[in-house]
Amino acid sequence: MLVRREADFSFTIAPMSFPRLPRAFFARPTLEVARAVLGARLVREDCGRRIAGYIVETEAYIGEEDLGCHAKAGRTPRTQVMYGPPGHAYIYFTYGMHWCLNFVTETEGFPAAVLIRAIQPTEGLEIIATRRTGRPKPDWCNGPAKLCRSLGVDKRLNGADLCAPDAKLYVEIGVTIPDSSVTISPRVGLNVPEPWISIPWRFRFTEIITTESTEHTEKNNVQKTPCSP
Repeated sequence: MLVRREADFSFTIAPMSFPRLPRAFFARPTLEVARAVLGARLVREDCGRRIAGYIVETEAYIGEEDLGCHAKAGRTPRTQVMYGPPGHAYIYFTYGMHWCLNFVTETEGFPAAVLIRAIQPTEGLEIIATRRTGRPKPDWCNGPAKLCRSLGVDKRLNGADLCAPDAKLYVEIGVTIPDSSVTISPRVGLNVPEPWISIPWRFRFTEIITTESTEHTEKNNVQKTPCSP
């Protein structure tokens, strides 16, 4: 049995039991959440199936003063979700073709979020394979747009409550990743001045997590329905 403790709350994880992260997990400083969510299991219920994977790369975006953050433009229709309660999904469109998933953090009224940059997929692999046809498995979810494509995450889930009992997108307790296995570096893909271009707000785990049980996957899937690519 694995016991994981984060901040002011704790969980006891029995075998084959995966509690969801509570809102208190997200209602913390963004850098804490960006680091702590590594190893957690991102789950999307779609096509009557669980499509899931371990979160292995994140970036933090914090406040209007952060020139790498969308909130630098203030409260707009696009950024409104970032100013809302923690534990919600902020999903934005980029480059005219891609969706990216973020978790809103800290307190309501303060715009901050964690970008989910990569996961190691563990459930719903056959669905992901159809959505990532022609790509090798290591390239299915190793980027923010790739994982959204693989999990079927788009604007329909923008503002979704990750902590709601009936959520179709949520985060479960996963595995504990030690600090010694985490690489901290500057965020990527930004065209902003210093110090924002070099600030080390990117967190990565590059090893392979091998503790997922395929038995759990089959037992917890609901009735299957046709799934669009």
